[in-house]
Amino acid sequence: MGLIFDIKKFAIHDGPGIRTTVFFKGCPLTCVWCHNPEGIVREPEFMWSEPKCLGCKMCQESCSESALSFSDGNGLYIDPTRCNLCRACISVCHSQALELIGREMTVDDVLEEIEKDILFYDESKGGVTFSGGEPLMQPEFLYTLLKSCRTLGIHTAVDTSGYAPSDVLAKISEYTDLFLYDVKVINDEIHTKVTGASNKIIFENLEMLQNMKKDLIVRIPVIPGINDDEKNISELGEFISSIGIEGVNILPYHKGGVEKAKKLGKSPFVVNSPSSRDLSRIEKTLISFKLQVKRGG
Repeated sequence: MGLIFDIKKFAIHDGPGIRTTVFFKGCPLTCVWCHNPEGIVREPEFMWSEPKCLGCKMCQESCSESALSFSDGNGLYIDPTRCNLCRACISVCHSQALELIGREMTVDDVLEEIEKDILFYDESKGGVTFSGGEPLMQPEFLYTLLKSCRTLGIHTAVDTSGYAPSDVLAKISEYTDLFLYDVKVINDEIHTKVTGASNKIIFENLEMLQNMKKDLIVRIPVIPGINDDEKNISELGEFISSIGIEGVNILPYHKGGVEKAKKLGKSPFVVNSPSSRDLSRIEKTLISFKLQVKRGG
């Protein structure tokens, strides 16, 4: 069994061609800018949309554990020490203001969804991408899915932060056709501050995969005020180039995670998207290290 929080059909930004992207729940990093904040916590969790809420309080009345309460200014609160995830509150929420994120699925459940789109993979040279969260947090489930996809002739990509034991990464690489590998900050102290973890194993694993001659796309999310300064970009470019990687994709920050963070009851991280001028500057810096640079992807 694995814990999945979304399956996105007809994705075109998660690897080549038309793809199905399977989002694994749980991530060892807590990046302040995360655009999938619902993928961080390993367990199922509730999202509540205040604009959709009718204020009927039927959800509160339906809860046998008295886990739900409303307060002025803060809206709905669900006590995690009382909630048993029975979903009674969701069943009575007619406006769909309340939803539970994360569901257990078997390998066969996921494969059934993937196989529905085989025709599109064949025509577009696409496939399936396993993302998150961090798919490497569920290594056996991921490994079995990758192996099954190989048997079915489906191209596979793993979208990862690289923050995982090296032996786990090496094992799943056997059945992974492409790695979409994100790197953020090269200074370990800053990386720890903004993601909650050291970057040492991330760069070690990237070099390992490169030495194994795995198909890699290195991606740098560009977060204004966090990692877009010239020093960080230059040092990232120098490292990426030094281990023999020839190309890098830059991913401009967008505000897709802001509303989701609010629905989870978290304080959202909000900055403006990087300007075209700043992206051009970053491209120029990376190109100076003889890297091929692409925006998005």
